Amino acid sequence: MEIVVDMYALKAGSEVSNGKFVVISSGQSESTSRAQPILSAMSEKLIVFEGNIGAGSKSKMVIELLEGIHFVASIEAMSLGVQVGIHPCIIYDIISNAAGNSWVFKNYVPHLLKGNQSAHLLNAFTRNLGIVLDTAKSLVFPLPLLTVAHQQILAGSSHAAKDTEDTALLKVWEMLCGVNIIDAANEEPYNPEELARELSAKSKTVARIGFIGLGAMGFGMATHLVKSNFTVLGFDVYKPTLSRFEKEGGIPGSSPAEVSKDADVLVVMVTNESQAESVLYGDNGAVAALPSGAAIIISSTVSPAFVSQLERRLQSEQKNLKLVDAPVSGGVIKAANGTLTIMASGAEEALEHAGSVISALSEKLYIINGGCGAGSGVKMVNQLLAGVHIASAAEAMAFGARLGLNTRLLFDVIKNSAGTSWMFENRAPHMVENDYTPLSALDIFVKDLGIVSRECSSRRVPLHVSNAAHQLFLSGSASGWGRIDDSAVVKVYETLTGVKVEGKRPALSKESVLSSLPSDWPIDPIQDIIKLTQKNSKTLVVLDDDPTGTQTVHDIDVLTEWCIESLVEQFSKKPKCFFILTNSRSVSSDKATALVTEICSNLSAAAKTVDNAEYTVVLRGDSTLRGHFPEEPDAAVSVTGEVDAWIICPFFLQGGRYTIGDVHYVADSDRLIPAGETEFAKDASFGYKSSNLREWVEEKTGGRIPASSVASISIQLLRKGGPEAVCERLCSLKKGSTCIVNAASDRDMAVFAAGMIQAEMKGKSFLCRTAASFVSARIGIIPKAPLLPSDLGISSYKTGGLIVVGSYVPKTTKQVDELLLQRGHALKRIEVSVDKIAMKSIEEREEEIAKTAETADVYLRSGRDTLVMTSRLLVVGKNASHSLEINGKVSSALVEIVRRITTKPRYILAKGGITSSDLATKALEAKRAKIVGQALAGVPLWQLGPESRHPGVPYIVFPGNVGDNNAVAEVVKSWAHPGRLSTKELLLNADNGGYAVGAFNVYNLEGIQAVVSAAEELRSPAILQIHPSALKQGGVPLVACCISAAKQATVPITVHFDHGSSKQELVEILELGFDSLMVDGSHLSFKENISYTKYISSLAHAQGLLVEAELGRLSGTEDDLTVQDYEAKLTDINQANEFIDATGIDALAVCIGNVHGKYPDSGPNLRLDLLKDLYDLCSKKGVQVVLHGASGLGEDIIKECIKLGVRKFNVNTEVRKAYMESLTSIGKDLVHVMESSKEAMKAVVSEKMLLFGSAGKA
Repeated sequence: MEIVVDMYALKAGSEVSNGKFVVISSGQSESTSRAQPILSAMSEKLIVFEGNIGAGSKSKMVIELLEGIHFVASIEAMSLGVQVGIHPCIIYDIISNAAGNSWVFKNYVPHLLKGNQSAHLLNAFTRNLGIVLDTAKSLVFPLPLLTVAHQQILAGSSHAAKDTEDTALLKVWEMLCGVNIIDAANEEPYNPEELARELSAKSKTVARIGFIGLGAMGFGMATHLVKSNFTVLGFDVYKPTLSRFEKEGGIPGSSPAEVSKDADVLVVMVTNESQAESVLYGDNGAVAALPSGAAIIISSTVSPAFVSQLERRLQSEQKNLKLVDAPVSGGVIKAANGTLTIMASGAEEALEHAGSVISALSEKLYIINGGCGAGSGVKMVNQLLAGVHIASAAEAMAFGARLGLNTRLLFDVIKNSAGTSWMFENRAPHMVENDYTPLSALDIFVKDLGIVSRECSSRRVPLHVSNAAHQLFLSGSASGWGRIDDSAVVKVYETLTGVKVEGKRPALSKESVLSSLPSDWPIDPIQDIIKLTQKNSKTLVVLDDDPTGTQTVHDIDVLTEWCIESLVEQFSKKPKCFFILTNSRSVSSDKATALVTEICSNLSAAAKTVDNAEYTVVLRGDSTLRGHFPEEPDAAVSVTGEVDAWIICPFFLQGGRYTIGDVHYVADSDRLIPAGETEFAKDASFGYKSSNLREWVEEKTGGRIPASSVASISIQLLRKGGPEAVCERLCSLKKGSTCIVNAASDRDMAVFAAGMIQAEMKGKSFLCRTAASFVSARIGIIPKAPLLPSDLGISSYKTGGLIVVGSYVPKTTKQVDELLLQRGHALKRIEVSVDKIAMKSIEEREEEIAKTAETADVYLRSGRDTLVMTSRLLVVGKNASHSLEINGKVSSALVEIVRRITTKPRYILAKGGITSSDLATKALEAKRAKIVGQALAGVPLWQLGPESRHPGVPYIVFPGNVGDNNAVAEVVKSWAHPGRLSTKELLLNADNGGYAVGAFNVYNLEGIQAVVSAAEELRSPAILQIHPSALKQGGVPLVACCISAAKQATVPITVHFDHGSSKQELVEILELGFDSLMVDGSHLSFKENISYTKYISSLAHAQGLLVEAELGRLSGTEDDLTVQDYEAKLTDINQANEFIDATGIDALAVCIGNVHGKYPDSGPNLRLDLLKDLYDLCSKKGVQVVLHGASGLGEDIIKECIKLGVRKFNVNTEVRKAYMESLTSIGKDLVHVMESSKEAMKAVVSEKMLLFGSAGKA
C-alpha cells in the first residue's frame, strides 16, 4: 500500500520551545500513523493533521500572514512611540516584556534599530504575502489587515527600488511615515527600572488614599492597597461593589468628593476619558475636594493629550495639585496581587509624592521621562500592538479554518512559530474554544485603538494597519459584541464568511500516540517504593470525594465517618494508608469546603493524640476532572498550612485516562478523546472546557493560577530521567506552585511516586489532587486479579444480587442497555421514575419508593438478581445548584429503597459515585469497610464492616465513568449465582476433601425438608434420592418438590434417581430435571448390563447428568424389592475394569458384602480389601465409588470405607424407620405429625452427615 504524507519543518519561535525543530505533517490516518516514528525521530516536536495532505503548506501561509501584519504593526508602534517622545530602546525593552510583544517585534526590532536589516526583507515579504492574498481571493475570503500590511510593504519596496536594495529598512520606512526613528534610537537611553528603584527610596509616606473606580481592575488594586496597610476610601457608581469593598476592609464613600477629602493621594481607575473628566470636575467632583498638595494618579488608559491637558488644568487650580500619569497592565489577578506593570511619568515631586502607592501596586515599575503623557504614550504603543495582534489572530485563525485546517492544531503550530505573539497565545484559545467570557471586553479596544487613531491623526503619523484593526473592533461592537471578550473580534470574520473557528481537539489514535512515546523507565520502582514507604513512617490519608477512588488498592480500610475517636483508632494501627469517604462531590462547594476543613482539623487533632503520627493528605478526585477544585485544596491548606506544591495527577489506566503533552485524554475504544470534548466536561455541576491541564487549572481557579505559571512533569522526564529526575524537578519548584503530572502507563505513575517520596524525605511537602492510580503507586500496591464470589466464599449463597444504578453519564446508560441485552433473561428489572421521586408530590414519591422496595424484596428472596435503576431521561435543573438538588432527591430515594429491603443480598453493586457513597453510608449504615480488591479493573470491591446492616456482604462500587459498554454485564455475569452444583461436582469435591456425601431416600415433603434443614444447619452438601417405588407413589410432584428444595437451599443439594432398572422408565426420567441417575442392570447378565448401561449412559451424558451403575448384586430388601442371598454376588475387579471402559459411567456402586435393609445379627462382613482394589481402579479412570446399604454400618466401618475411597453413601432404612416410629406418637393435629416426623428424620440425617465428614464442607 502506498504511504503518502507531507511535511513542513520550522524552528520554533515561542519562548518555551525556542529553536526546537518542529515538523508539521498531514495525510490519511493510516499513512500518518505509519510515518509517525520516522517523523518523530526527525523532530523535537511533531504536529500531525489527519486528512488530506497539504496542511504544512497551508499552515506556512497562515504564519506568513501573521509575520507580515506583525512586521508592519511593529514599525507603526515604533513610529508612534518616537513621535510622542519615547526613546525607541525603552519602547522595545518595555513592550518585549508586555502584552504587546510578538516574535517579530522581539526579533526584528533590534536589528531594525541597529540598521542591520536591509530592504531585501521587503521583497521576501512581498512575494510570500502575495501568494497568501492570491489564495484568499481564490477562496473568496477577505484579509483586510494583511491587505493593508501588504500595501505598506509594497510602498516600502517601491521607495527602496528608487535607491538601492541595500538601504537600511528603517530608512525606507522613515520615508513613508515621516518619523526619524534611527536618530531617536541613537540618542542616549536611560533605564526606567533604575529610575523606579531610585523613586522607591525617595517616596513620601502616604496616610490616606482616595480611590475612584472599583471595577474589575480597580477593585483588585484598591483591596490590595488595603491589605498593604494603607487607609483607602473607595467610590464606585455600582453600590454592591462598595459593600464588597467594605467587607475587604476599605471605607466606602458616597461620591468622588467624599473620598477625595483629606486624601494624600487620589487614584483614578475609570473606563475612559469622559468618566475621568466627570469624577474629577463633575458634580461632587474630586478636584474641588482635594486638599492642597495632594497627588492624583491617573491609571486609566487615556490619551497622552488628555493627560497633558489635565496637568495644565490642575496647575491652574492654584492648589499645588500634582499629577502622575500611571497606566497599568496585567489583568485582574495581578491587580489583586499587587503585581501589575506600571508605566509612570510626571514631575519628580509628583512621582515622589505618589511613589509608595504605585510601588505597592506593581511588580514591574517603569519611570518614563518626558513628563505627564509619556506613561500613557508607552501604554498607547502597547495597546496598538496588543489590539493589532488580537485582530490579526482572528484573521489568521479564520483564514486557517477556511483552508480546512483543524484550528486547535493550527494554534499549536502558530504558537511554536515566528507568527506568534503574547496576545495570540492568550486570546486564540478563546476563539478555538468559542468561549467569549469577558476577561477584557471588546469595547476596550474600540476605546484604546480609538486613542491610537486620534493620536496618529493629530501627530500626522500614518498607521494603516492599526486603523484597519480599529475598524474591525468597531464592526464587532456595532454587531452587539462589545461587552463580551475582545477575542470575539473573530466573529466579524465568521459572520462575513460563514467559517467556524471553534476547533475541537482531535481524537487521536491511541495506538499511534502511545507507540510514539519513549519506552518506559526500565526499572520497576515498586519495590523501592515499598522500602521507602517503610522508612517514611507517614500514613497516606486519602480523602475520597466519592467511593470509586478505591479502585486500584486492596487490603486497605475505608472510613465513612471521621470523628476524632475513629481517626485515633485508625492511626493507632499505624497503617500505610487509609481512605476517608467524604462524598463531597455530591454537595455544594461551600459544604465541600466545610467538610474538608473539618476532616483535616480532626486528622490534626487525632494525629497529635497518637504520638504525633505523621501523615500526608491526598485529595482523590475524578479522573475526568469533575469535582470541587480548587475549593477542596484551598480548604486543606487552610488547616495543614502552605505546601511546596499542589500536584495534579488525573491519570487512571484502568479507566483509560491518559495525560500526554499536558493534555488529558479519555480513551474510547481505540481513540483518545480530549477530556474537554467528552460528556464529562458537560457535567451540569462541574463542567469545564479545557483539556490542557494547565489551562484547566486557570479555568477552574478563575485565573488565580495562570496557565503560564503551572509547572509540569513530562513523560519524557519520567521515562528518561527516572525517580531522581522527578525528585530534582519537584525540589526546584517555587513554594506554592502547582504542578501537573503527565502519565501514560502505571510505570510512569510509579516513577513519579518514587521521585515524590524522595522529595518528601528531603523535607518537601505536597498536596495531591489525583485519580486512583496515584494512590496505589504511592504506597507500592502490587495489583492482583479481579475477585470472584468464590474468592470470598459466597458462591453458594442463594439470595439474589442487588444492582442499583443512579449514575446518569451516557456511558452508564450504554452499559445498562448492554446489561439488559446480555443478562435481561436472568435479571428482574425495576425502573424508578425520576419524575415521581424528584419532581412530584411527597405522596407520589413515597408510593414509588414503597412499591420498588417491596418488589425488590420479593425478587431477592426468590434468588433473582435484581436491577433497580432510575429512569434514563436526565432531568436537569435550572442551574448547577438546582441540578445538585435534583441529584440529592434521586440519591435519597435510592437510599430509602435499599434501606427498606430486608433481604440480605448475595452482593450489592452500586453504579455511580454518589449512589455508591449514599447507599454505603446511609442505606447500609456502614462506618467502615475493607477494600478487598476489584471486581473488574477499576471497579472497587469492599466487604462491609460488622456494624453495617449486612456485615460481610460484598459491595461493588462501580464508577459511572469506568469500563466499556460490556463492563457492567461482565461483572454481573461473573457474580451471578453459579447455579446448583452437579452431583458429579459434589462427589469430586468430596474426593478432593476426603469425605463422603449422603444420598438420602425421600418419599414426601417432610423427608425433603428434613434433609435440606439438616444440610443447611450443618453446612453440608447432600443428595435427595428418589427410589422407583417412591416415584410410583409421589409422581412428578415429588420430583418437582425435590428440585425446588434443591434450588432454594443455601447449600449444594442435588436430586438423584435410584435403582433405575427399566429402560423406558429411565428414558422418561431424563426429562424430569434430575441431576443424576443410577442405571441398575445388576439383574442382567454382564454383557446385557453393559449394553443396557451404555445406552442409558449416552442419553444421560447428552443432558449433563451423572450416571451411576451397579456391578455385582446386593442382597436384602429395599422398598418391597428383595434380592435373595443366593442371588447376591460381589463386584468382580476384572469385570469392573471392562464395565467402566465400555459404559463410560461416572460412579460405580460396588458390592463388597454390603446389603440393602438390615444386616444379619452377626453384623456386616465387608470385603475392605476388595474395596481398596476397586477404588484404585476407579480413581485411575476418574470414576467415584458408591456404597449402598449404609444403614446399620458402624462408625469405624464407615470411616474406613471413606478412607478407602467411598464418596457416596446411600441411606434409607434408618431414615424410614425414624419416620415410621414418629407416627406412633399421636399429635394434636396433622401439622404436629408433619413436624414430629420431620424432626425425627432430620436427627438421623444430621447424624449421618457428621459421620460421613460432610458437615461444614458446603
